[in-house]
Amino acid sequence: MSKVWFVTGSSRGLGRQFVEAALSRGDKVAATARNSATLKDLVGTYGDAVLPLDMDVTDRAVVFESVRRAEEHFGRLDVVVNNAGYALIGAVEELAEQQLRDVLETNVFGALRVVQAALPYLRVQGSGHLIQMSSMAGLFAAPLGGGYHASKWALEVLNDSLAQEVGEFGIKVTVVAPGGFATRRGGEKPDPLTDGDQAGRNPIYDGLRQRIAAFMGKSPGGDPAAAAQALLKIVDSENPPLRVFFGPQGYQIIQKVYADRLKTWADWQDLSVEAHGRPEHDLGPTVV
Repeated sequence: MSKVWFVTGSSRGLGRQFVEAALSRGDKVAATARNSATLKDLVGTYGDAVLPLDMDVTDRAVVFESVRRAEEHFGRLDVVVNNAGYALIGAVEELAEQQLRDVLETNVFGALRVVQAALPYLRVQGSGHLIQMSSMAGLFAAPLGGGYHASKWALEVLNDSLAQEVGEFGIKVTVVAPGGFATRRGGEKPDPLTDGDQAGRNPIYDGLRQRIAAFMGKSPGGDPAAAAQALLKIVDSENPPLRVFFGPQGYQIIQKVYADRLKTWADWQDLSVEAHGRPEHDLGPTVV
């Protein structure tokens, strides 16, 4: 049985690949973009199987109306992919408050709006699969990425709670954490130090920028088409994962990150216990 998808950020990158992979196997897709004209070629190829929608995830009313139109048009929603988002690059000291608010508005609140709009339909169906495109940046932190990390960490915990809340309704949740993928024209991966929204630069961090740029340049970009095929396997699975990496780097990195955290907590566990104080029944009589 073919599936009905609702995909945000469909105009390019991984979102575009997800839409094309679903359509090419006979699924139907409500594909959203801030400018749906970028999706005209898909309509020409797949006809009524694709519903292009103008949608900016920062507009709550438009998000709810778009989800309603998609469900009404196709009669159901099986897979909802929260893909829209962007990076914010800069040291924490360099970030403007409005820049941080803006990236949270798109990456976190935009995803929240889509989930809240779709859930009533999925509950009535008693089925559905919510896919959140996160990032390796949602599981660890690196210099110059504090603003972006903040948005992705928020998505991680938001979807963790969501999965525990909606499982009893037959709704599945998967958080996908991609590494670097070659989503630019010419098969290049985006440069995290130049392709995101840039904070104001303080020259004191220029040396750090250069070191990170040299390190990032050594990592090859993944194939977006392969990522799309992997996502098809996830949505077809009877028991999909809550979390999954796309790319080999994530698992390698996170093993060390988590090992370091556990060691630090263990090393300071005596202090942690000390900070709790004596149990209440050990405190003696209360002096009034």
